Amino acid sequence: MPGAIVLYVRFVDAFNYRVGRFAMYLIFVLMAILLYSSISKTFFLPSQWTLELAQFAMVGYYVLGGPYSIQLGSNVRMDLFYHKWSIRKKAWFDAFTVLLLIFYLGVLLYGGWDSTSYSLKYGERSATAWRPYMWPVKFVMMAGFFLMLLQATSELFKDIATIRGLKL
Repeated sequence: MPGAIVLYVRFVDAFNYRVGRFAMYLIFVLMAILLYSSISKTFFLPSQWTLELAQFAMVGYYVLGGPYSIQLGSNVRMDLFYHKWSIRKKAWFDAFTVLLLIFYLGVLLYGGWDSTSYSLKYGERSATAWRPYMWPVKFVMMAGFFLMLLQATSELFKDIATIRGLKL
């Protein structure tokens, strides 16, 4: 494989590894928010912001952790025939499905770009009583989609290398 592709794969994998390790800890942020919500509802007045902030934390956890889970191979796969295939045949199948994922992520980025720019331009707020700005969570989603696209491309390069009998 060309040196630029090897460099790309190493950089994207290393970057998404670090982002994924950071995103893992967002589950504790989510737990703290929900614990505070439970305590405040039981002993004090209920907070208006806890449910929505918990949803925002979950978006970050899920979207930023996605590329890391693909990198680890922990994504869900229907393993009816897959486990019996050779490594090369698995790489062919994975390369095909990664192309579909890349297309899907491109559509998400296209729609997300319009939504995020609209949110920034007009100061879009949530329709809840708390009314937070929506652009931060949309920006995190866009970053996650972009990192997922980079990781999917990295996986495609790895599959192509496997098909050719090389190792990246």
